[in-house]
Amino acid sequence: MEKFDGTPIIFTPDNEPYLGRKLLFHLDQIISSLLEQNRSTAPLSHTAQLTDHQRMACLIIPQAISIILSLRELIRQGYLFGGHVLLRPMVERAAILLYLHSYPDEICRWNRGWNHNEAPSLSKMFDAIQAKRQEPPIARGHELTASMNSLLHAKPDSSFWNFVKVGENNSGYAVSKILNRPELCDELCANMIPWIAVIQGMMAVYFSRESTTEDIP
Repeated sequence: MEKFDGTPIIFTPDNEPYLGRKLLFHLDQIISSLLEQNRSTAPLSHTAQLTDHQRMACLIIPQAISIILSLRELIRQGYLFGGHVLLRPMVERAAILLYLHSYPDEICRWNRGWNHNEAPSLSKMFDAIQAKRQEPPIARGHELTASMNSLLHAKPDSSFWNFVKVGENNSGYAVSKILNRPELCDELCANMIPWIAVIQGMMAVYFSRESTTEDIP
């Protein structure tokens, strides 16, 4: 099915609008690696007596993977603005996995429901995770979350992510697919790739074949 101008209504892997972008290619590679790792790791969670941390990871990791696959399909269909909005929930799940590994005693907050009035914000988790490195922080947590929060809460500077050219001399804000801003595709891929690597690392930490209920935090 195509629009009157010949643009496909639904894109497939053979004709998606940003096919051939280098970062998109690398994103596809790491997603394939993630799914393969999950396929071999998931059975380990079915046969072992799970720790609190493992039970948490059994919830968080599948959710993160589902969001990642949703993001990939949004890129394929050209819904880049929606993809950037959905980035934060994926990052937050990766950060929770990393934070609770870095601060294992905090699992008690998770078990109590990870409630808003006591669970650390994403910004505070970033600060705490970097504090474990015993080196100056790369950036403060609020700086790392600023753009994601702008998108999520519709702040004025979020306008950048759906601003498009319309015709030769006009511009406006996209309400649907964005097919002419490859830099937005590249940025989304660049932001996803390292966090997928974090999820893979945490999957290995929580569910390695050598792990026992004693040596997982």
